Amino acid sequence: MPDVESPPPSIPAVPRESGTHPLPVVAVWARDLLVSLAISAFIIIFLYQPVKVEGTSMMPGLEDQERIFVNKFVYRWEPIQRGDIVVFRYPRDTSKSYIKRVIGVAGDRVRIQNGQVYVNGEALDEDYVPSDYADARSYGEVVVPSNSFFVLGDHRTMSNDSRDFGTVNDRFIYGKAVFGYWPMEKLGRLR
Repeated sequence: MPDVESPPPSIPAVPRESGTHPLPVVAVWARDLLVSLAISAFIIIFLYQPVKVEGTSMMPGLEDQERIFVNKFVYRWEPIQRGDIVVFRYPRDTSKSYIKRVIGVAGDRVRIQNGQVYVNGEALDEDYVPSDYADARSYGEVVVPSNSFFVLGDHRTMSNDSRDFGTVNDRFIYGKAVFGYWPMEKLGRLR
């Protein structure tokens, strides 16, 4: 018998639909959007919150209208330390938020003599306060109470801070300023 090629097996035809249904595409898109919104909400509510700086009390490091991220979770894992830039509810009006630098922690003795800050008798080296932003005010020695912090703005002549409203209890502090994102030339980690 001669070799005869057998015909190729027939491939069943798949019927074409007359039109595509947009519903599956919309459903996938809506699902992805909802997942993205849920992740964003989680990050903003529990981890990082975008904040707009209003005022000049933290110049030159933070300028008026600058946008930053505040880490709301970090103080669950580590203590607030001297030098941290914290965001807190203003003790005299909790509807307002302030941003300042921590100078003294609980138990510290803080005094200011002719603009020079002393913590526990040691002069504080404040390279973040340029001479144009320093002032010559004095402030009598205080001992920072437990669960409280002595905070100052970097622009000493323009800051309403612990010299005016006293120490800040930790229950008012809700985050650490960690990252600037706007304007773009200020993009980066805060110090």
